Amino acid sequence: MSVQVEIDGKPVTVADGATLLDACKKASVDTPTLCYLENLTPVNACRVCVVELEGARTLVPACSRKCENGMKVKTDSDRVRLSRKMVLEFLASSVDVSLATDLQMQMKRYEADPSRYGSQAQTTRQPVKIDNDLYVRDYSKCVLCYKCVEACGTDAQNTFAIAVAGRGFDAHISTESDVPLPDSACVYCGNCIGVCPTGALMFKTEYDMREAGTWDESKQTQGDTICAYCGVGCTLTVHAQDNQIVKVSSPLDHDVTRGHLCIKGRFGWQFVGKGTKKRRP
Repeated sequence: MSVQVEIDGKPVTVADGATLLDACKKASVDTPTLCYLENLTPVNACRVCVVELEGARTLVPACSRKCENGMKVKTDSDRVRLSRKMVLEFLASSVDVSLATDLQMQMKRYEADPSRYGSQAQTTRQPVKIDNDLYVRDYSKCVLCYKCVEACGTDAQNTFAIAVAGRGFDAHISTESDVPLPDSACVYCGNCIGVCPTGALMFKTEYDMREAGTWDESKQTQGDTICAYCGVGCTLTVHAQDNQIVKVSSPLDHDVTRGHLCIKGRFGWQFVGKGTKKRRP
């Protein structure tokens, strides 16, 4: 069964159950997203993907609104552009988005100017949390997209070690009962790092290299391989710089894990390149 909608005046036919974002993609319309990811359940948190639906009182999130026959949608109206611009300005005025490459591109696209809120705007600035050897948490970069929460929950790991605590301006990502990460239910799969769009969650190796000024993505290469730790067959994308592995990710379109890995696949590569001791005769 198919559904026909109209995207910016262009008729588009999609499968029943498809979202407006799916229809926009089929119509080759570039719709910005932040909290959306193909391998996670849409949570409608950021509102960057809103579009104008004929007959609707408010703008609707394209990532979760299901298509219905006869829908007429505008994706680039003045109302839509203003809404997206304001959302981006609100985020960038309170959060460090220096490592959020996609978000910065959208800010240029919509001419967002967070500085117009003044230098006294309330920010989420706080110390970086370094309490383990695998990854660090810098919540001054967190935009509360909920991706890490979804990846830690039913969408991937089912560990439920992290969630959003507090409300309003006090909302923040937290472990259960706000205990230190090593004391939480975290199994260090790193799936939260894999979905974070802003660098709030980062490999310890990447963080250390950035602090030392040696991190250079222009010099990095990527190559796919199969994880050798078990028989599941997860695809690993190995990121290397100066002939050394600096981090590991997994393709979102990989039909085995859909981008998710376990602790061994994501972090178990430190032994590579360190050499082996010679055996005594």
